[in-house]
Amino acid sequence: MAGPAFAIFDTPIGACGIVWKDGAVVATALPETDEAALVCALTRRVPGAMRGDMPLPVAELAETIITHLSGGAIDYDLSILDFSAVEPFEKAVYDATFAIPRGETRTYGALGAAIGQPGAARAIGRALGRNPFPIVIPCHRILAAGGRSGGFSAPGGAATKMRLLDIEGARREGEEAGLFDALPWALKAS
Repeated sequence: MAGPAFAIFDTPIGACGIVWKDGAVVATALPETDEAALVCALTRRVPGAMRGDMPLPVAELAETIITHLSGGAIDYDLSILDFSAVEPFEKAVYDATFAIPRGETRTYGALGAAIGQPGAARAIGRALGRNPFPIVIPCHRILAAGGRSGGFSAPGGAATKMRLLDIEGARREGEEAGLFDALPWALKAS
């Protein structure tokens, strides 16, 4: 049984990371300020992980993430993800979040109602802050009440969240232009 390993791969928003053990992905990571910070984040999340060559199923997930962040159509296969360290409440949050279609958003409150936990918005926010698979489990699609960005624990915070939503073409009902077209150019997808 090999120990955990990680790899860093380039995407349109910067270098992302992926960690696997025994053929299953145990974490993904959004870009950090630089590669050293990304390596630190990956090894903090999965202690003992060493840099390695991605096995084919892991490489396929990385390619799907690249396609997603390029604005392409994607279909994630969650069977490669290892949810064994995730609490049941968190898993319910991640399942409901995964079910939100690309280009759509939900509020923390609506997500709570969807999992039968109305009033659990704060607990949902904490669960999403611990999301081991950002991008794959699209926690960026969850907004605060009134459509405000709310928190986002990834580097870049709310600006990163808005950029991800812009890449996905998030729209408000009846709106012709993208939801985030009025943002400063630096926050928009390239």
